[in-house]
Amino acid sequence: MSPGFAEVADRVYVLREPLLRVNVTLVVGDDEALLVDTLSSARQATELAAAVGRVTDRPLTLVNTHHHYDHCFGNAVLAGDPPRPVYAHERAAAALREEPERLRREAYEEVRTEHPELAAELAGTPLLAPTHPVHTETALDLGGRRVVLRHPGRGHTDADLVVHVPDADVLVAGDLVEQSGPPAFEDSYPLQWPDAVADLLRLTTARTVVVPGHGDPVDVGFVRAQHAELVRLAWLIRAAHTGDAPPERVAAEAPFGARAALIAARRGYTELNGTP
Repeated sequence: MSPGFAEVADRVYVLREPLLRVNVTLVVGDDEALLVDTLSSARQATELAAAVGRVTDRPLTLVNTHHHYDHCFGNAVLAGDPPRPVYAHERAAAALREEPERLRREAYEEVRTEHPELAAELAGTPLLAPTHPVHTETALDLGGRRVVLRHPGRGHTDADLVVHVPDADVLVAGDLVEQSGPPAFEDSYPLQWPDAVADLLRLTTARTVVVPGHGDPVDVGFVRAQHAELVRLAWLIRAAHTGDAPPERVAAEAPFGARAALIAARRGYTELNGTP
């Protein structure tokens, strides 16, 4: 675990878990604090709880930006006892409630080769489904501080949430924006992802601090540049599909590198072929 939270704006703190460079954001109000994402395992979440305690003793409300393991498998440690509210998009909440073993199995397979110790931790981590599903938008009052949870549309997954802190001009983007590597397209909707990023850009100003799912906080210029790359990728996928070209053609020309672009192209072809 990294040493702790660093303040990126007024009473808004970010902690980066070093193994996968996952960001956790803590927003402190007068009455409550909001914790955005809970990391991958019970051990990581226990260390995270200690880091939170070094910043604030206010009761926590939790948000999961989506249902991938590295953003929500710590829920049970941080919100299980005593019970605390956990917000997520309704589809993310349903996945964690109805298919926890599938999510655990997929997470284990993803990390077992490169990170066997984390894989072992995942196998023994209890999962807790979100308690408060969000459809499009929900506003929370932390006591003198309003925070907005918004689903900008399908992108990294079909269940992404962004967290806007207007008074601090901070936007927590989850994995809709990535800094430490290319976007992850395995569960994505690459043809709709540009629209989701355009939606979240409408919440920003020239001075907004954007917290990506992984890596360093970025400015709006970075997000606009990534949006342009996503637009180009979507255009290439559509053009290649129209011309009956294989997905590999997209990978040879697209941004984000051949491996990521090939996964995106295959996902995009699935969309264009009308397959869920």
